[in-house]
Parts: sequence; structure tokens; C-alpha cells
Amino acid sequence: MIKNILSGISAYAGAFRLISRLKLGKYFVIPIVISVLTATIIGFTAYGLSDTIGQFLAKIWIWDWGKETVTTIASFVSAIFVLVIGLIVYKHIILALSAPFMSAVSEKIEIHVNGSLKVNHRKTTFQQQLWRGIRINSRNLVKELLITIPILLLKFIPLVNIFSTILLFLLQAYYAGFGNMDYTLERHLNYEESINFVGKNKGVSIGNGIVFMVCLLIPVIGIIIVLPLSVTAASVKTVELLNIENERPIL
Repeated sequence: MIKNILSGISAYAGAFRLISRLKLGKYFVIPIVISVLTATIIGFTAYGLSDTIGQFLAKIWIWDWGKETVTTIASFVSAIFVLVIGLIVYKHIILALSAPFMSAVSEKIEIHVNGSLKVNHRKTTFQQQLWRGIRINSRNLVKELLITIPILLLKFIPLVNIFSTILLFLLQAYYAGFGNMDYTLERHLNYEESINFVGKNKGVSIGNGIVFMVCLLIPVIGIIIVLPLSVTAASVKTVELLNIENERPIL
């Protein structure tokens, strides 16, 4: 697993150079706009909700003693909760809506790596690519939320909350990498086959997603560079994995 995670991370090496060499910049314009707008909307919504939820939780404490401390803790916990949920929603929205544009990027990278597209690759339209992206990421969003909420509750337990933070980060990374890998898998595998493929290559997905999540920690610049870098890296690595599975040599 560790080896595969490192492999997913190392795929980022040369990503900027490959984007420049293949002239992929134009494909990222609309996804970057989607990313910035989505981050802005979710950011303002989260800011307002964190205070509202914090005040609601504080009202549950009916006693006067410790009221100020409870209010502070409630506001802090609600801010973390809203931030985590906001990141999850943001991630899946941009991964879903960017699907048609990122599929084109992935296709060009596959041609660069293999010299051509696989003869029997699936040809899909803009609408089909968008629907595939929405379907995959809706499925991942629901699963991630169902796993995330119990992990967030662990943050109330001292010491355990340290491990829950790491687990939460890796979970977010896995589903981010999943979405990035599917832009390539969409041409070769159906819905169920893609889910199974990523399941067999969890380490690579987590490795790709780790850098994705780290990029989002960079103010402003992060939401601009996150898709170009992560999709390029994921496409290169996914093509390599498909070649290995199909025993096709890389040119």
C-alpha cells in the first residue's frame, strides 16, 4: 500500500511540463472557473453555517456555569464539521462538472503515453461524460459522507481525535484520487468495472488525492492549480496501470 501511495504521489513529477508540452492549458479554463465559483459559494455558506450551528449547540447547555467555554467549544467543533463537509461537497462538485473537459485532457495524455488510443476504447459524448462524472461523484459523495460523520464524532475523544484526523484526510484523498482516475477509466471500463479497478489500486488513488488535498491548503492558488496537476498526474498513472493490466508495453 505504501509503495502504491508513493507511486501515486510521484506521478506529479513533471506534471507542469507535460501540461505545457501538450498545450493542455486551454482545457482547464472552464474547470478553474467552476472551481473558484464553487469554492467561493461554499466558503461563504460554511462561514455563515458555522456560527449558526455553534450557537444552536451552545443553547443545549442550559446552565450558566461554563456557558462561555461550551459556546467556544461548540463554535470550534461546528467550524471543523462545516469545513470538512464543505471540502467534501466542493471536491465532488468540481470533479463531476469538470468531467467532459478533463476527459479530453486524459485522452491527449493517453495518446502521448501510448502513441494512440486503445482500438476498442469507448467513444462518449460531452453529455455522457458529464453524466458519468455526476454519477460516479454522487455515489462517492454519499459513501464519503456516511464514513466521515462517524469519524468526526471521534474528535470528541482525546488522543483518538489525532488518529481520526489522519483517517479523515486519507479518506478525502482516496475519493479525490478516485474522481481523477475515472476521467481515464471512463473510456475503457463501465461504471462497475471502474469502481472495482480503483478498489484494486487504492494506494495510487490515495497518493494522487494526498497532493490534491495539500493543494487545497494553499490559499487561492490551490483551487486554481489543483485540477491541472491532479488530473494530469492521475491520467499518466492510470494509463500505466491499464497498460499493466492489459500487458501492453508503454512506448
